[in-house]
Amino acid sequence: MSQLLEYLLTGAGIGAGFALVGSGLVVIYRVTRVVNFAQGAFAVIAAMLTSTLLASGLPHGAAELVAVAAAAAVGLVVGVIAIGKPGTSPRAALIVTLGLGVFAYAVEVLIWGDQPRSFPGLAGSTHVAGARVPTHYLLVIGVTLPVFALLAAFFARTDLGKALSACASNRYAARVVGIDVTRMGLLSFGLGGALGGLAGVLVTPVQQVTFDSDVTLIVNGFAAAVLGGLTRPAVTLAGGLLLGVAQTVIAGYGGGAYQLELALGLMLAVMVVQAARTPTSQQEAMPG
Repeated sequence: MSQLLEYLLTGAGIGAGFALVGSGLVVIYRVTRVVNFAQGAFAVIAAMLTSTLLASGLPHGAAELVAVAAAAAVGLVVGVIAIGKPGTSPRAALIVTLGLGVFAYAVEVLIWGDQPRSFPGLAGSTHVAGARVPTHYLLVIGVTLPVFALLAAFFARTDLGKALSACASNRYAARVVGIDVTRMGLLSFGLGGALGGLAGVLVTPVQQVTFDSDVTLIVNGFAAAVLGGLTRPAVTLAGGLLLGVAQTVIAGYGGGAYQLELALGLMLAVMVVQAARTPTSQQEAMPG
């Protein structure tokens, strides 16, 4: 039983990182209707920059904050290139982000090389109900949950967050009442960059990062985001945690070679069930 609890908590730590990447996708898609395939690159850039800053003597905390801010700036630049030109369609912007994600490979290899990088996180283990869990996984969970709570409060209670939500609900109506939709879109890319960067600096101490690590991050983050229809951060969090736990449990009980495939199959099954229930719920909601 303690071993299962260890897998559950470790998987939740991994899944929290997926959820952060997925939440960045959700924030950008809600406002712009663009699926940002460069989202995983934000995490990789932040992780590699953190390793460089720590090696140069900058202390923990400061290095991670600088790296997250840099990822937010990169996100803003991606937004300017992808949607900065008026009239750019979401489909065209999607292709642009895909190209920028591939271009990021060349930049990362040029600056940091192609060897795996990591840096130390919280050392030691913590005993939870008889299970021994690396402390850093608990840190990832402990940071991710408040971030999602703050994200919900930001969208619900601040004027800027409400403006972003208005763009997500009806871009035309938002434009009519004076909201600069393009500026809100750029802001969403910056926020998505920060969330991706935060995922990168949190998970790298327990999972080495390379220039192409964004593939795993974007696949898992996208799977978590799709569970919520690319619009609901809270469901994205649940999807990320489910995916991380599924992968860890599968690997722990002997299916390590197929953990990604089996876990994504589980997510697909959940989404099929969700889709099957949608027409019924919509029919029940119809008047008469």
